[in-house]
Amino acid sequence: MNWDIIIKYLPRLLDGAALSIQLVAIAVVAGLILAIPIGIARASQHWYIRALPYGYMFFFRGTPLLVQLFLVYYGLAQFDAVRQGPLWPILRDPFWCAVITMTLHTAAYIAEILRGAIQAIPAGELEAARALGMSKTQTLFYITLPRATRIGLPAYSNEVILMLKASALASTITLLELTGMSRTIIARTYLPVEIFFAAGMFYLLIAYLMVRGFKLLERWLRVDACQGR
Repeated sequence: MNWDIIIKYLPRLLDGAALSIQLVAIAVVAGLILAIPIGIARASQHWYIRALPYGYMFFFRGTPLLVQLFLVYYGLAQFDAVRQGPLWPILRDPFWCAVITMTLHTAAYIAEILRGAIQAIPAGELEAARALGMSKTQTLFYITLPRATRIGLPAYSNEVILMLKASALASTITLLELTGMSRTIIARTYLPVEIFFAAGMFYLLIAYLMVRGFKLLERWLRVDACQGR
């Protein structure tokens, strides 16, 4: 193992890791915001409300993220209306193409997590809310969403870790995130073992910090729930 090469290129790997974290952070936060109305609609008892979210989730969960990246980055550029439209400065940028695709992709999974969490809420809690005279909106914001958050948080944390690993696909559209930067360094040094080993350690460290952060959040939510009682 050539440690000197790893130390030499450590700053560039750090830059790649920072870009990976930025991609994942924007995607999972924006995806969560987008997933909330989709998940609520998906949990509806009316089929005409569930239909559109189901189609969205079916597409993004049923096709690979790599294909979606190519469709957004390479596919949209084929249309004159897109190239001449106001969104072209964003859609020609590989960073924002990756963010948009990852957001839409993870939102479909988070919405399904939220749907399952909503449907897992004990019926007695919702009946108690109605008995207290709470409106549907009050029940949604004070009972349904807080309980669904606690139920779905472990699955959401897994989705965030999966998105961290999936962010490596952004290197296929010229982004120099951690994997893309590693491949660039390897093209110069011809030392794939050392560079990919260092990149793997970065991924492990980031994933470990994320897991610990979610564990602390789960513990805080449990304590908060106990105090609420």
